[in-house]
Amino acid sequence: MSNTSRTGLVVAGLSLGTSLNPLNSSMIAVALVVLREDFRLDVATVTWVITAFYITSAAGQPLMGRLADRFGPRRLFMLGMALVAVTCALAPFSPNFLFVCIARALMALGTATAYPSAVVMVGALARLADTSSTRPLGRIQMANTTGAAVGPVIGGLLVSLVGWEALFLINVPLALAALFIVRKFAPADEAREQGSVASLLRDSDIPGILAFTASMVLLLMGLLNALPGYRWWLLGSAMLLAVLFAWRELSFKRPFLDLRLLGRNRPLLLVYLGFTVFSAVYYFAFFGLPQLLQEAAGYNPGLVGVLMLPLAAMSVVITPLAVRAIDRFGVRRVLLAGVVLLAVAAAALWLLTASFAVLLVLALTALMGVPYGVVGLASNQGLYLSAAPEDRGVAAGIFQTCRYVGAISATVMIGLFYGTGVNQENWGRIVLVMLGLSAVTFVVSLLWRERKTA
Repeated sequence: MSNTSRTGLVVAGLSLGTSLNPLNSSMIAVALVVLREDFRLDVATVTWVITAFYITSAAGQPLMGRLADRFGPRRLFMLGMALVAVTCALAPFSPNFLFVCIARALMALGTATAYPSAVVMVGALARLADTSSTRPLGRIQMANTTGAAVGPVIGGLLVSLVGWEALFLINVPLALAALFIVRKFAPADEAREQGSVASLLRDSDIPGILAFTASMVLLLMGLLNALPGYRWWLLGSAMLLAVLFAWRELSFKRPFLDLRLLGRNRPLLLVYLGFTVFSAVYYFAFFGLPQLLQEAAGYNPGLVGVLMLPLAAMSVVITPLAVRAIDRFGVRRVLLAGVVLLAVAAAALWLLTASFAVLLVLALTALMGVPYGVVGLASNQGLYLSAAPEDRGVAAGIFQTCRYVGAISATVMIGLFYGTGVNQENWGRIVLVMLGLSAVTFVVSLLWRERKTA
């Protein structure tokens, strides 16, 4: 087998593995109503099946990026895929909703290994094929985009035909296929740092990881009012832990989340901030719209999946056009154009306060797919241009964390807005928030400039 063919197979395996995280983050959107009915939950409680996934992913991605750097991306990738396969084979037998959330967290931990491992491995693959790393990175980024986009379609069909259990079971053959391909065709890991378990634990910034995760959990519990009467205690504790986390990361030699990297690289910080807010806007629609269509419009999950199909199709169609636009006009102009389209699409979603006509919904989801493809691709390219070459591995992990933070923020606010009912009036309030966040994204994108030395 030629090196080019071998590299192509490895990139395919890595792309499949990296797609599992965004795929599972979006498939669950059309299963929330079914989970609520099966386990007799309210709107705020059922969002924990999403939140557990994103908290684990947000904490796991930067950590997994550093572990891939230290101990080898191929080994870590295969371990993650094995964890996904085992967890998803057992998850359908969960006796209650708590076990479903635990399974989602374990699945998130496994899938969190894929993207950082893939980014680290791309350099070796490019050398093997004697080619640029741009193309394999582009394919991996496309897999992330496509996985998130097609999730509601696949999820809607699976939930409609089988049930929420199928959302776990579909991961078993996919994870095993990715594991087999990478094990069979990926080059062996280069010599990495060695050390005892004690030194690994000492250098892995366990206190930083725990502080980050605990502050996120307490913040979400406070926002959701999970413990009535203790909301302000929870929020205050979350803020205190966040301060302690920042102090720890700035003083620790090998931090879990390198805040110093952000402090010395303003363009990269702006990429992260803009992508976080953009993700919040997008996931407002991604998670809020399926619930609205199922409960307020009365559409079944299968139909909702079909109605979300134009979003997936449009994001795939627009991506090659966005690539050519970036080559011609530059990242910044395309990014700004994409954010303007985001605001237009968000404003158009206001029409759903008046009608749930199928053609209208199809047109609106197609419109929303345009900025998803454009801003997502431009943000990825902005990350690549803003990060120094030696920092791109950890930078990629933090970039993914920004996506999860945006998604968590959206799910929490959806729970708050829909707490009094999933209806058109509350959807109108959500649209107003989306427009405000779109304006913030535009300002941040306007401030971004390409790092010429990257």
